[in-house]
Amino acid sequence: MEKIIEIRGEIINNNILKLIDQSIKEHGGKYRILEINVEETAEGKPYIKLAVDIEEDKLESILKILTQATNAVPAAEEAILKPSLKDKTAPDDFYSTTNHPTDVFVDGKWLPAQNIRMDALLVLRDGSIYTTKLRDIKQGDMIVCTTKGVRINTGHLKDSEEFGFMTNEVSSERHVELAVKELAKRMKTIIGRGGKIYVVAGPVIIHTGAMTHFQEIIRKGYISGLLAGNAIAVHDIEYNLHGTSLGIDLNTGKAATGGHSHHMRAINAVNKSGNIAAAVADGTITNGIMYELVKNNVPFVLAGSIRDDGPLPDTLMDLYQAQEEYANMIKDADMVIMLSTMLHSIGTGNMLPSYVETVCVDINPAVVNKLVDRGSAQAKGLVTDVGLFISLLNQNL
Repeated sequence: MEKIIEIRGEIINNNILKLIDQSIKEHGGKYRILEINVEETAEGKPYIKLAVDIEEDKLESILKILTQATNAVPAAEEAILKPSLKDKTAPDDFYSTTNHPTDVFVDGKWLPAQNIRMDALLVLRDGSIYTTKLRDIKQGDMIVCTTKGVRINTGHLKDSEEFGFMTNEVSSERHVELAVKELAKRMKTIIGRGGKIYVVAGPVIIHTGAMTHFQEIIRKGYISGLLAGNAIAVHDIEYNLHGTSLGIDLNTGKAATGGHSHHMRAINAVNKSGNIAAAVADGTITNGIMYELVKNNVPFVLAGSIRDDGPLPDTLMDLYQAQEEYANMIKDADMVIMLSTMLHSIGTGNMLPSYVETVCVDINPAVVNKLVDRGSAQAKGLVTDVGLFISLLNQNL
């Protein structure tokens, strides 16, 4: 059965036509061009309408390919809605979201999906479409199924030239100073207009001695919130109390006597106070990243894992709760900077709409590649030492 696809608002050229031909044929489909207009006129922008004869599941794969290079959408037709028969379950042909802004055609009009994120479902409730995780589906929910009546909007990815200082290709040869300078300029613009910049960070910030620069960036007002695991907070507090990180004296690079226990002593000290904020208030914690966050009223979320020692009383060990707190913090994000923490970065990337500017910095190219491979196409990668990056960023801010 043929499906109608519209490609509009982009330059129609041989490259796009080749992409259409190749992607459809590789998936075993056939197509006919119903309408084509290759030039922008007073009546409208360039436009192609295709009739594609292909299996339903393969059509979704083709749409994903075409939306990366064009603004391809299914022609307007009513979405298919089916009820969930059980909590946490959906019909087998449910539509699985991307992180791009998405609309659903219901009762003759396009409804925007609220709080778009990848790997979720679309549910119609009270006349609106909500992006909903599978675990939150309730019996009776009306769930959008198949790609029929669903359109994905990717025009913002091509129109965003301001964020063009890095490309999605990952390279360790990129001019770090220039990239950081341009990033700082963009951060100034975002904060200057009242926007929000969140940071996802790993403990390497402490291990490399970059925390003093990170503290200055907090004091300057460029961080709206911190997303992290238990480790960065533990080792930040350990350094404040004992001058070590993972038991290593950061001034000499040598293992301190009894240093193996310092992180546990740091956790114990915070437990005595009650939590991190209380430890700052009673003078137990007198310096460091967590100190600056508390003093400057910058919120933070610490998500725990099975490997965590302690953990700190602020660390959320309920996975569902941690995910919800992460998502709630970044729901108004204009930019997210991810600093050398692969799993937390990927998890956060999964929650972000594609219009949020995202920068991933790591010495290991595989980390940035994994983030992009998970579908976070808006992520820009910079391969460099995180300590150097934070130092340069602080100088430029």
